[in-house]
Amino acid sequence: MLRAAELALNWPHTHPNPRVGSVVTDASGEVVGEGWHRGPGTDHAEVMALQGAGEAARGGTTYATLEPCTHHGHTPPCVEALIAAGVATVVIGAIDPDDRVNGQGVIRLKEAGIEVISGVEEEKARALDPAYFHYHETGLPRVTLKYAMTLDGSAAADDGTSKWITGETARRDVHRLRSLVDAVVIAAGTLREDDPSLDVRLDGYTGPQPRAVVVAGKTPLPVRARLWRRDPIIVSTEPREAPSGEVIEVKPQGEHPDPVEACRALAAKGLLHLLLEGGPTVARAWWRSEVITDGVVYVGAKIGGGTGRAPMTGVFGTIADATDVEFEDVRSVGSDAVITFNKKGT
Repeated sequence: MLRAAELALNWPHTHPNPRVGSVVTDASGEVVGEGWHRGPGTDHAEVMALQGAGEAARGGTTYATLEPCTHHGHTPPCVEALIAAGVATVVIGAIDPDDRVNGQGVIRLKEAGIEVISGVEEEKARALDPAYFHYHETGLPRVTLKYAMTLDGSAAADDGTSKWITGETARRDVHRLRSLVDAVVIAAGTLREDDPSLDVRLDGYTGPQPRAVVVAGKTPLPVRARLWRRDPIIVSTEPREAPSGEVIEVKPQGEHPDPVEACRALAAKGLLHLLLEGGPTVARAWWRSEVITDGVVYVGAKIGGGTGRAPMTGVFGTIADATDVEFEDVRSVGSDAVITFNKKGT
């Protein structure tokens, strides 16, 4: 199962499908096939592993990090492939939370006389794709808040400048982070002020680019911006024209798009993991709407010593109003530091 988990990460860009790895052993326990999923329309991990095993799978064991599917989608059900291959045992990491599966794969395999062992390395199996599990359990995408700040908590100087709070190594790490998500989200104000491209710029990177998403209120969008070359998604409270891309209209929360409805609309497009990069107003709105699940904070080796702008606008009246989080990791990136955290309960 641990080897299957390694294989699942061979191609992390599978959404809206899950990341899955699979290993097939013959009747003597020797590994005869391995597989991993590469996204919608491609073979599932179990099928790829069975194809590698051929007849050697008969009477053997298939290990899969996620419960085999039972429904017809772009490809036939995995359970039927396992039954046809004549495997004796299927070992499962985690039950698939998708309502179309969710235990039905186990039932179908048992009905066919196949032994099923589930819950093996379940925590690791779920950790392979937290966004997939979060979406199917809540209906919302996983939202990672990312920002950079000085050691004394400023995300920008009084004049609005923020380039560069962190060094080159930390900025490369941001591109690594972007390469792991489905979309990068900014507010229209950030589009106007910073003219970002929101893409992955890493030497040797050949994976897909994340979708660019702009959350827009009523203020007009800039006519010229680098982002228009990337056909972004514009989430707006009203119909509007943009130089390129697609406009999604959602109900407002005040003057801005409702964060929950925005997230639901993006998840419906298969974007299950969003990286929220700014600015402070949208960060506050999404934080208060409780759609943010985790965060990555880059702490630059700088102290402003003044009244620079905070990562989120607004203040809380008392420390009791603060939200408790759990630090996952604190590490150095060049001369700077990066802190990753989860909101408790997510």
